[in-house]
Amino acid sequence: MTSVIKMRMAERAAQLSRQLNYPKGLLHNQVAIITGSGQGIGAECARLFSNEGAKVVVSDIDGAKAEEVASKIRSGGGQAIAVAGDLLKDEYIKQLVAKAAEFGGGKIHIIVNNAGFTWDAVLHKMTDKQWDTIVALHGTVPFKIIREAAPYFRVKDGEPRNIINISSTSGVHGNAGQINYALAKAGVIGMTKTIAKEWGPAFGVRANTIAFGHIETRLTANKEAGAFVEVDGQKVALGIPEKQKQAPPGIVPYQDIPLRRPGTATEAASAVLAIASPLSSYISGQTISVTGGRNM
Repeated sequence: MTSVIKMRMAERAAQLSRQLNYPKGLLHNQVAIITGSGQGIGAECARLFSNEGAKVVVSDIDGAKAEEVASKIRSGGGQAIAVAGDLLKDEYIKQLVAKAAEFGGGKIHIIVNNAGFTWDAVLHKMTDKQWDTIVALHGTVPFKIIREAAPYFRVKDGEPRNIINISSTSGVHGNAGQINYALAKAGVIGMTKTIAKEWGPAFGVRANTIAFGHIETRLTANKEAGAFVEVDGQKVALGIPEKQKQAPPGIVPYQDIPLRRPGTATEAASAVLAIASPLSSYISGQTISVTGGRNM
């Protein structure tokens, strides 16, 4: 993507932000838990939500990054706290929800289940550890967070409540080498639809899934850059091998994406904001694909 295109996109994003943030913001005084918000899409969600008046709970396993995001929000006049910890630990989930409720004066309005990473292998080489870790992080963890937060969503105070679970085109269409991730992300879609049907009628809770395509994050960066996460002392490399990302001779880069480019973290986060906002107040139980037009 050229620098000119990026600059124009940034200018357009800033313009939209100014238009939306009037007079108090679309999410004024709503308390939002955003997991995996120490960097990437999650950090952008935190920034955009804060700009629209939300009280943001920054959740990330990396305490320094979480506090950096929260500190930037506070220095800009917003409200945010960092609650760092490992989502695969039940005690942290309880702590996260409790601190969010305390921060919100007894209320929580939004949950964005965004945290996660990929640990890829083809089916016949997938280990139990790879399978269990990814299925737990992308499937079981969102369920446990929502279950823990149930008392703050199953209420009738007239205030908006909504849950946004982040999925992927891998969960919608499948993807070679990602059977663990594909299953978990497909499961998230079914879970979201179930929440909408269980908590919508009596409590007005909206629940939606956003399925991202190729978004520029550490998960889609060149694997050679060296990004990794650590699982029980084992380093898991993140990203896509540079050779695999290169288009064959004579093929237009990103030919399978009608917009001919990957999306940015800001564009991805903007979609999350749109669904969380009152502009989407009659959208529930849906899976919204944010893919630049790619449909496979």
